[in-house]
Amino acid sequence: MASINKLLDKPGFGIAILRIVVGFIFFMHGWDKFTGEGGLNGTSGFLGSLGIPAPYFMAILLIATELIGGIMLILGLFTRYVAVAEAIAMVVALVTVHLENGFSSQNGGYEYVLALIGASLALVLLGSGSLALDNLLSPRLTGRQITARA
Repeated sequence: MASINKLLDKPGFGIAILRIVVGFIFFMHGWDKFTGEGGLNGTSGFLGSLGIPAPYFMAILLIATELIGGIMLILGLFTRYVAVAEAIAMVVALVTVHLENGFSSQNGGYEYVLALIGASLALVLLGSGSLALDNLLSPRLTGRQITARA
């Protein structure tokens, strides 16, 4: 029991859970846009109907952000940078689609995308936490403090 308490006292594991779950959500959204009804062309058509310029290019960018970005979040690779891109994608979704539908996600509202924006911004501020490839690269990527060695 003491070892479980030690594990739970480490915020890095909580951040890792947030990162992995958010990464999975983004991956699944990207996968659905890529393989779902209409695929890339359907996503492009939808973006065009919203008045998004260069809808085919933007569909590729959106799918890549969600699909590849989701994988990168799951792995904890360049977490802070990927989380910025994910937050931007969700702000665009909030403004172009969900805001006019009110708060409730049951009515197509912004409840869900607001939660993803908050989670993405938390990852920007907190870093990648434990169990992340960022830990092999740089303390700045993870949010860990750099300590001087004697």
